[in-house]
Amino acid sequence: MQSTLSQPQKAALPTKTETISGSKAVLEALIAEGVKTIFGYPGGAIMPIYDALYDYSDQLEHILVRHEQGGIHAAQGYARTSGDVGVVFATSGPGATNLVTGLADAMIDSTPVVAITGQVFAHLLGTDAFQETDVINITTPVTKWNYQVTDAAEIPAVLAKAFYIARTGRPGPVLIDITKNAQLQLFEYEGYKKCDHIRSYRPKPNVRKEYIEQAAALINEAKQPFVIFGQGVILGKAEKEFIAFIEKAGIPSAWTIMGMSAIPTDHPLGVGMLGMHGNYGPNVLTNECDVLIAVGMRFDDRVTGRLDKYAKQAKVIHLDIDPAEIDKNVKTTVPVWGDCKETLPMLTELIEPKVYPQWLQRFRDYAQQEQEQCIQPELHPTGEVLTMGEVINTLNELTGGDAIIVTDVGQHQMVACRYANYNQTKSNVTSGGLGTMGFALPAAIGAKYGDPKRTVVAVIGDGGFQMTLQELGTIMQFDVDVKILILNNEFLGMVRQWQQLFHDRRYSFVNITSPDFVQVAKGYHIDGNSVRERKDLKEALSTMLNHKGAYLLEVMVGKENNVFPMVPQGCSVAEIRLK
Repeated sequence: MQSTLSQPQKAALPTKTETISGSKAVLEALIAEGVKTIFGYPGGAIMPIYDALYDYSDQLEHILVRHEQGGIHAAQGYARTSGDVGVVFATSGPGATNLVTGLADAMIDSTPVVAITGQVFAHLLGTDAFQETDVINITTPVTKWNYQVTDAAEIPAVLAKAFYIARTGRPGPVLIDITKNAQLQLFEYEGYKKCDHIRSYRPKPNVRKEYIEQAAALINEAKQPFVIFGQGVILGKAEKEFIAFIEKAGIPSAWTIMGMSAIPTDHPLGVGMLGMHGNYGPNVLTNECDVLIAVGMRFDDRVTGRLDKYAKQAKVIHLDIDPAEIDKNVKTTVPVWGDCKETLPMLTELIEPKVYPQWLQRFRDYAQQEQEQCIQPELHPTGEVLTMGEVINTLNELTGGDAIIVTDVGQHQMVACRYANYNQTKSNVTSGGLGTMGFALPAAIGAKYGDPKRTVVAVIGDGGFQMTLQELGTIMQFDVDVKILILNNEFLGMVRQWQQLFHDRRYSFVNITSPDFVQVAKGYHIDGNSVRERKDLKEALSTMLNHKGAYLLEVMVGKENNVFPMVPQGCSVAEIRLK
């Protein structure tokens, strides 16, 4: 990967009393916060910042995306694999509004992103000036915090606050809108000071020891306890603490789609994925456990199904850093507020070492049923047509569970999340809460920058790929080594599945005609191939993985294959269907 900013020059570091521009102050802030990579797209209102960036190309790498939505998804992918804050630049008006989908995605999936947008001159605000939009009011519902800067002297403190808010507590996106006059304005720069406290903001609630003790007592008395965990374990960098907890407790544990890869998928206490297309046992036995321990997850509707039939028999312990999640959807018996990296060790210390062989066997029995009725036909089909599952299974064989898998949204996403193997954390990058088609390709670019040493495979459907395929231009220009795996069923597959099952097979506008993806990729100087025969699959995947640089592989799969198990909308998790 290479930067194409021309004529790199060493930027002079300002002294504490130097007079500098607002634009230069922005870049000094990014460097002080440890930012190395920016995704963005220039325009008139942010031009002064880009002009300053010209002199900083030896310290800040800028990746020119092909669309601002691609920029923020790339910043999300970067944040998810690096564990750091992703940064995106955009201009005013359409540049800023093109960030909104990504901001909403980052908000619901708790992804730390700082978006910096240019804005028209302060004296033109409210006049409907060219490319003026009220980006603050537009983005208020989809950001953790946003702020408009009209005076350059505000920039250091505002950006320090932005990074602090984005990365602390429950992470999320922050947008800073900077008027053009503030970018150009000179001011007396007194250095950059990182923010570590905001009076009105408490990122981590105080841990209450009595709740830890109550939770431990419930766990120690339990006969059939069950742990469900989400992305909070990963965001809290608490993977080791979580594994220590479940291994001492001996409790079967299931992950949400966002919690996936927090523990290795083959961990003996890992019993699979929860949710609408999750595994059979975890869904059914949620309604049979006596103590349900939720760690860093938010009881999303795709996990709970009907709330009035969800785990009514269980006493619920909920560990979460965000007090707003406690009792929001599921009534909690014991709330454990706080950072799970702190609360899990406290809980582990108080629980008794136990094993639950009979209870764990029940999960295995359900897993065997699922294996026979769903998994075996999907991973080892006897028909001529390739299935998505066997593609992912073959990918597992070749990667050994060491790759980062970035998925788009649809059937391929559910199949990949069901069957992909992971050995290490921060390996599953997907749009969980918002379900944003078009997410995977730009997010995979960011994921590769976030962890350049690992193989990154973008698994995408034929529909989602066409939403952001222009980012092939970004891959081409910056030589990003991303492997693109398109699972093409010539349908908008998930919508078609619902239309088949719940709308009498009335396929309304789900047939989608696609271009020759391999030829499209070649237009961007990206090699590729397309296969439809089982005999060609493993060699084609191996070629993709071993190819030096980006590669696109299209695999033609069954047009009307469905993803099972499935919890139909409006049903309880115990009503999950195997077929």
